[in-house]
Amino acid sequence: MTQTTARDLFKAAYENRYTWDANFPGYSADVQINQGDEVYNGKIRINRDLSVDVEGIEDETVTESVYTQLRDIVTHRKRSQFEQAHGKNEFTLGASDESGATEILVKGDSMGSNYKIRGTEICQVSRVMGRMAFVIDTQESLDTGNGYVSSRYDVVFRNPQTQEITRTMKFKDTFEPVGSYHIMTNEAIEIYENGTRTTTGFSFSNVKLLEPATV
Repeated sequence: MTQTTARDLFKAAYENRYTWDANFPGYSADVQINQGDEVYNGKIRINRDLSVDVEGIEDETVTESVYTQLRDIVTHRKRSQFEQAHGKNEFTLGASDESGATEILVKGDSMGSNYKIRGTEICQVSRVMGRMAFVIDTQESLDTGNGYVSSRYDVVFRNPQTQEITRTMKFKDTFEPVGSYHIMTNEAIEIYENGTRTTTGFSFSNVKLLEPATV
């Protein structure tokens, strides 16, 4: 198979991800964070320009974790052209596994990324960043009608030198249509590290799209 085939396969899957369009107005919501036995409440906003605001949470560390989570949401929902993101990369086909997923090897990616594709979905992302390597495996996805979004996925972190697993995270995300957009309303995370399991939950309610600015 030619390199074009690997590029075409990856491009089709990349362009099949669910992203927000140019008219996305942003939204506001109430957020509740459950960390173990602790509960925190606040308000969040993702603005039209995709900047994020978090208010009303007294604990700074929790505020920061909500910021991080919202920025992750924006990264995944932000629309970017394939050529802009991957135009300079070279793609080659690797092996197929027993589940029917095909490996896509990438040259030229600054983050040392490789992927697996099943059908028209990216089902695995593998990256090596300095002293950290991680693999994201999608277990379940949701078809929004305008592209797919991962709804259950695992992330395994390793030491790239020793291949030792340092941390495993399991995510379960719930999305609901609000107006003509799909918005995350719940994220449950289990973290396994140093032999202990911790859980964090983000719950978003009272989700409202922001009014477009009048000119």
